[in-house]
Amino acid sequence: MNIGKVLAGTAAVLVLIQLVPFGKDHQNPPVTGTPQWDSPRTVELFDRACKDCHSNETVWPWYSNVAPVSWLTALDVKIGRKKFNVSEWGRAGKNEGQEAAEETRKGKMPPWFYLPAHPEARLTPSEKDELAKGLAATFGEEKKEAGKEAR
Repeated sequence: MNIGKVLAGTAAVLVLIQLVPFGKDHQNPPVTGTPQWDSPRTVELFDRACKDCHSNETVWPWYSNVAPVSWLTALDVKIGRKKFNVSEWGRAGKNEGQEAAEETRKGKMPPWFYLPAHPEARLTPSEKDELAKGLAATFGEEKKEAGKEAR
């Protein structure tokens, strides 16, 4: 197979997928509620590492307009907001803030694939610890909540 044909075919597919509309609607919903944060430092760290996916104040980078990356970015933000959204605090339904501290401690948040394009979200070990403690103080912790429910 001719490498030129493969490259031309790949380029054609990349151009054509730009016509798929999913992932390009970057309107942030309104902020309808905010949590009672434990400290300004927790807010500062949250804003650096978590805000783009876990609030309605997402900063949409240029690559979020280019498919297929736009699809993945939109999906990640949609899932992040659904699970835990500080801009809709107090909403009906599930808002899993109590899991935030543990996810941060385990290194699951922010996810590894977010960090290369967002170096500001890369936290030092002491910053991760500060953020986890601040999230626990603000939202509680899943382990503590489970213990209370068992009583």
